[in-house]
Amino acid sequence: MGKIIAIANQKGGVGKTTTTVNLAASLGVLEKKVLLIDADPQANATSGLGVDVESIELGTYQLLEHTKSAKETIIPTTSPNVDLIPAHIDLVAIEIELVDKDEREYMMKKAIEGLKTDYDYVLIDCAPSLGLLTLNALTASDAVIIPIQCENFALEGLCKLLNTIKSVQRIHNPGLDIEGMLLTMYDSRLRLSNQVVDEVKKHFGDMVFETIIQRNVRLSEAPSYGESIIKYDAASKGAANYLNLAHEVVQKNKETV
Repeated sequence: MGKIIAIANQKGGVGKTTTTVNLAASLGVLEKKVLLIDADPQANATSGLGVDVESIELGTYQLLEHTKSAKETIIPTTSPNVDLIPAHIDLVAIEIELVDKDEREYMMKKAIEGLKTDYDYVLIDCAPSLGLLTLNALTASDAVIIPIQCENFALEGLCKLLNTIKSVQRIHNPGLDIEGMLLTMYDSRLRLSNQVVDEVKKHFGDMVFETIIQRNVRLSEAPSYGESIIKYDAASKGAANYLNLAHEVVQKNKETV
């Protein structure tokens, strides 16, 4: 039985999409069957896996509208063992269209629950907001990974996100866990980076992944080539970081089985 993990933080630029794409690719390399659902209208995870966003005819929009089944919206990618439900800019309209529907927070959950038998991991790349799209992702998920960048104001907004997670647990999804907090964009030369690591670990202890994603030029170049870091430069520090994270996620889920 697979596990559904949302990657969420309402702050933009914290490494959410980078984490979703590269964790998916790394889990694929570890021979896990992975489905990535792009639930961000910016569609960066879709283009980051080499899919032309303009060519998308079916994807997360139709999935949430329930006009197509989940299986009809899935496309293969060039990353080994990784499939994708792509996004398109049309997804911007979904929050307005769902607002009057009954059980609007459960649209994704209903659409994807049958997929857990087909995949080891389903990763959902969330939009940088706490709107209906992110709420749908959290309601559909078993757990959430929260990327936190090692920069100024890293913890700003985190309380808001944790309160949202608590209210989702209380109202929509009592089984939702925090898979872990992931420190990203770490630069060991900067005192600030080290302060953020210390602060986050002091506040959240075991909830923080041991793996820290370091600042890496190759990591930021890869999306413009439509490739994961594993495909773009498997020998880079970024690839090593995300493979370590994938090992950590797999190990953690072995222990909880």
